Amino acid sequence: MAEDKFEQAKGNIKETVGNATDNKNLEKDGQGDKASGKAKEVVDNVKDKANDLIDKVKGNDDK
Repeated sequence: MAEDKFEQAKGNIKETVGNATDNKNLEKDGQGDKASGKAKEVVDNVKDKANDLIDKVKGNDDK
């Protein structure tokens, strides 16, 4: 999950630098990186919740 946050931060930096330098390509790359990182984070969260539910159903609720 740290990779997801890193990708979002990298995207934010790219977007900010692209905006400051009026580089639309860099700005769009940054927006894409941020969106990709966020999507990966959401998928990871869904996987975690599904695994928790599976463990609960199986009776492995040791957490």
